[in-house]
Amino acid sequence: MPTQALIVIDVQNDYFPEGKYPTWNADITLKRIEQAIATARTKDITVILVQHIAPAAKGLAPFLNEGTNGAGIHPRILAAAPDSIIVTKSFADSFHHTTLEAELSKRQVDTLLICGMLTQNCVTHTAISKAAEKYAVTILPDCCTTDTQMTHALAMNALAVRLPLAASDSVFN
Repeated sequence: MPTQALIVIDVQNDYFPEGKYPTWNADITLKRIEQAIATARTKDITVILVQHIAPAAKGLAPFLNEGTNGAGIHPRILAAAPDSIIVTKSFADSFHHTTLEAELSKRQVDTLLICGMLTQNCVTHTAISKAAEKYAVTILPDCCTTDTQMTHALAMNALAVRLPLAASDSVFN
C-alpha cells in the first residue's frame, strides 16, 4: 500500500484579497484545501505545509517578504493542520535547499498529492522537480490556484502530459 503525503504549497496571506498578490478563486481553493487536509488527517496521511519566504538579504520582493504578515501561512490552514510539518523555502521548487525530502524519507512516503499556490510556479516546479521523480506524484487541480483562471488552466494542461491530475475527493487511500 502506498504511503501518501499531502503537500500544501504556499497557502499564504499575500495570495488572498487583502494581500499583495491576490489570486483567482482564493477563498474557494482555501476551502477545498481545508477539506483535503481534513480527509488526509482522518486517513492518517502526512500533511506537510510549505511556506515561501523571500529572503531579506536579496532585497524586498513584491510579496512574501520575510517577517511580514503576508508571508504567513493562512490561519485557516494552520487551524486545519495544527501539528503538521512546516517546510520553508526560498525557491519555487519545494525540494530545493529545504528539508522536504528528509521529512518524506523519515516517513517512508512514496506518493505525493500536491496542491497550493501558485499553480504555474511553485506547484509546477515542485511537481516536476528532479527530486520528485522518485515519487508517484498527483496534482489536485481543484486545490490549486494562481493569478487568473486562464493561467491556472494553462499550467494544468501543461502538467497533464507529465503527471496525473485528480480531484481531491478521489485520491486519498
